[in-house]
Amino acid sequence: MLIKVLGSAAGGGFPQWNCNGRMSSSARLRKPGFKARTQSSLAASSNGKDWVLLNASPDLRQQINETAELWPAADGPRRDSPIRAVILTNGDVDHIIGLINLREGQPFSLYASDRVLATVNANSVFNVLNPEKVKRIELALDKPTALKGADMDLGLTVEAFDVPGKVALYLEDSSKGDSFGTETGDTIGLKVTEPSTGKSFFYIPGCAAVDARLAARLKGAELVLFDGTLYTDDEMLSQGLMPKTGHRMGHISMSGPDGSIAAFDSLDVARKVFVHINNSNPALNDNSPERKAVEGAGWVVSYDGMEISL
Repeated sequence: MLIKVLGSAAGGGFPQWNCNGRMSSSARLRKPGFKARTQSSLAASSNGKDWVLLNASPDLRQQINETAELWPAADGPRRDSPIRAVILTNGDVDHIIGLINLREGQPFSLYASDRVLATVNANSVFNVLNPEKVKRIELALDKPTALKGADMDLGLTVEAFDVPGKVALYLEDSSKGDSFGTETGDTIGLKVTEPSTGKSFFYIPGCAAVDARLAARLKGAELVLFDGTLYTDDEMLSQGLMPKTGHRMGHISMSGPDGSIAAFDSLDVARKVFVHINNSNPALNDNSPERKAVEGAGWVVSYDGMEISL
């Protein structure tokens, strides 16, 4: 099984277009140790020819152009794409807007939870994806689903599962208290498996906490690509970027006693990779103490174009 990180940054990318914070400014000036990154998305394939996208970043057109595996076959028909399916893990703008890039009558399958599909179905702009060619398929939770796209078996199964999180910002309902109307299915994780080899990995780009149920699911995993949005819960406050904590946004931090690094310490996960990394996160600096701490704990900070083979 092949995995490619198409985009490793959180919403807004790195640098973010209107951010003049020290991290984005350093990336914009191309200072040593600061690599530009596009917004969060992943691609996986069992054969290297037919691909499924895990989330559809607003930067998807750029990501496709920079990833030869996702180009139309040189000897193929006039309209062609190896992208056979897309799976959405939540309704966040940085995970669904890229669907617009996949218009032009190309057949593929779109998988999402009932909650996220309801959001897509409620917005008529997504009807640019011809419903006669793009099947919208509800992804049942806690049940393996064989992935198909363009009437083709992709040689992969996916199991979706609910994770602690928060409803997308634009869907928040403040009248419903601290949950803002969050329900099961608003944020999911994915276990992608290649039945022919038994190889599998977990993809969880958004997560508010590693609770006991999630910890039990991940224990002993071969590979987990996990939410790396913030290094500390208050970093956007302390950097003067936004009056919100990571907790308020539904994202666990890397560091601290309640952070992901500590939560994974006893899970015996063979390979741990941070994805969906915010432009405020000092671990994006290759030479920072925070990066050294992350790597010292056995984690890898992902980057655009990163390849993983299982």
